[in-house]
Amino acid sequence: MKSTFEITNYSRSVIAKFLDNYSLEQLNKVPEGFNNNLIWNIAHIIVVQQMLVYNLFGLPMMVDGEMVAKYKRGTKPESDVTQEEVDFIKSLLFTAIEKTETDFNAGGFENFTEFTTMTGYTMKSVNDAITFNIYHEAVHTGMMMSIRKFI
Repeated sequence: MKSTFEITNYSRSVIAKFLDNYSLEQLNKVPEGFNNNLIWNIAHIIVVQQMLVYNLFGLPMMVDGEMVAKYKRGTKPESDVTQEEVDFIKSLLFTAIEKTETDFNAGGFENFTEFTTMTGYTMKSVNDAITFNIYHEAVHTGMMMSIRKFI
């Protein structure tokens, strides 16, 4: 799993560049033909990782119910986020993965609830959830690469 966490951290470093290289206005802009924006995708990536790894074990997440409700699957931006919210989202990019790796190495994941994703992939263990998360992040990183062409 060490390489899985290394890949996830690399993914997060790619995502962090969006936060560093785009203005608050650009992060919030929903281009014509799109349902969401850069910051929604970034926050969604964080929320889904927490749901896949922690929620499916019944463990406390690093994100609260309000953030889950705002960025879970099926949502879209309802209002612009503030710089304070961007800073909070940015702080979670790496700390969420660091905590996951620490908890994983400590054997903190038991009683996984099997889950089938909307794409039809069934996760049966924490290893499956952590590995599937890389695929999920790549899908949204691709969306972000498309969005940036229109902002």
